[in-house]
Amino acid sequence: MEPKSSTLEELPNNIPVHVAIIMDGNGRWAQKRGLPRLAGHRAGTENLREIIKACVEFGVKYLTIYAFSTENWGRPAEEVDGLMHILEDVIDQELEELHQQGVQLVHIGQLERLDTSLREKVKKSIELTKDNHRLTVCIAWNYGGRDEIVCAIKRIIEDGLKPEQICDDIVSDYLFTSGIPDPDLIIRTSGEMRISNFLIWQSAYSEWYVTPILWPDFNRDEFRKALIDFGQRERRYGLVIPCQED
Repeated sequence: MEPKSSTLEELPNNIPVHVAIIMDGNGRWAQKRGLPRLAGHRAGTENLREIIKACVEFGVKYLTIYAFSTENWGRPAEEVDGLMHILEDVIDQELEELHQQGVQLVHIGQLERLDTSLREKVKKSIELTKDNHRLTVCIAWNYGGRDEIVCAIKRIIEDGLKPEQICDDIVSDYLFTSGIPDPDLIIRTSGEMRISNFLIWQSAYSEWYVTPILWPDFNRDEFRKALIDFGQRERRYGLVIPCQED
């Protein structure tokens, strides 16, 4: 007998509002199959479509994906060029459907290093989907957590804010993620136990879920498992939860 398919009833009541994912393991997935690394990246991109649909189905409102870090420019030129082509293909092939499904696209990071045509396509996708509210997908492309904080500090100085004006809310307003709630849950695939310069400020009290599953294999059911695990957590935010008998 085939196992019973997943149902919404199996999900916890406290679905995370914002899920962020470090999509790791594309290269290893390809290597295991004797394929070039770019084949793994393309497989990972195909998988993203399923996870976006799962977010809508499960009620997640924000999804942030770590697609290309500031450090990734140091990879072989062939791989970097291939990743740029993948981004362009995704925009060309998926934008209209995402828009029709009510998905808003947001970019976090810096676009300056992209070539002009690709940069314009990214800006067009953001403009087209800006009024959609079913799911917000934040694409961290040419993004680094330290770079984000440095950029925020520079802008704060440029705007002439005084030291006594600086607080958590002010810093958050100057980050790339201004207006976006901090992630409740961060998922890292492939089993690596590293933050990798991702959402350093925003993840201060995020719950982490690390799975050995490589990103191209991280499907809807694996995503559901992460949400169920999150639902069993007791989030304290540095506080002590009194015992029931107290």
